[in-house]
Amino acid sequence: MSTPEHPPTTGASKPEKGGNTVLDSLRTIITVVLVVTVVRTFLFESFVIPSGSMIPTLQVGDYIWVSKFSYGYSKYSFPFSPNLFEGRVFGAEPHRGDVAVFRYTKDTSVDYIKRIVGLPGDHIQVTNGHLILNGQEVPCLNPHNYTTRDETQVDMEGEACTEQLPGSANGTVVRHDILKLTDEGPQNNTPEYVVPPGYFFAMGDNRDDSADSRFMGDGPKDLGFVPMENLVGRAQRIFFSVQSSHPFWQVWYWPAEIRWARILRGVS
Repeated sequence: MSTPEHPPTTGASKPEKGGNTVLDSLRTIITVVLVVTVVRTFLFESFVIPSGSMIPTLQVGDYIWVSKFSYGYSKYSFPFSPNLFEGRVFGAEPHRGDVAVFRYTKDTSVDYIKRIVGLPGDHIQVTNGHLILNGQEVPCLNPHNYTTRDETQVDMEGEACTEQLPGSANGTVVRHDILKLTDEGPQNNTPEYVVPPGYFFAMGDNRDDSADSRFMGDGPKDLGFVPMENLVGRAQRIFFSVQSSHPFWQVWYWPAEIRWARILRGVS
């Protein structure tokens, strides 16, 4: 019987893999962080709707994706808003009717979401609750009763209708629902505003419960004209929605509070 030239060695120790495992885990974590940072900075960012100013288009508790590339990039596109440059790069003017996230004019650390109803050169006025754009009343069709609840859990009863906002840049008419609670008050009877170059005019779809560009004063809730530089991105899609009318610890209510029909609904 012949003997193998290289008999197996017994008692050999296995190579240590602990160091490689730690390095692999570290590389994975760094890769994930970099990917998330790039996506959040240049592509999409998530936001949650905290107030009822955009009802009925957006409800309190909607989680939305916002496209960062739609309007180009400013310093407000980046985390912590570093003062790297002024204005926008790869800039594109928004379209009339877009639902956009932007930085609040009085405090640029605060994010706002409204509908863009006026672009540079547009003449805008609200008279007896009716939106007047460039001398023409914007139609609002199919009026119907509407009941909702705001972020303070107060019920609101009003009338909803489908506003037909003229598109910009030869775009089609933008149809979206708005909510009216009254035709009175300063928000429903404004001077005529002319949007200056480099700015836009924003309004909430909940027309009587929205601090927006109709308010031009120096008060803490007066938005005024919004600089194009303040744009963060365009609201694209609802990816989750929850009503949250019960305390968080009452877990048995969680499935019933999810608004399943709103998940993955587009924002228009």
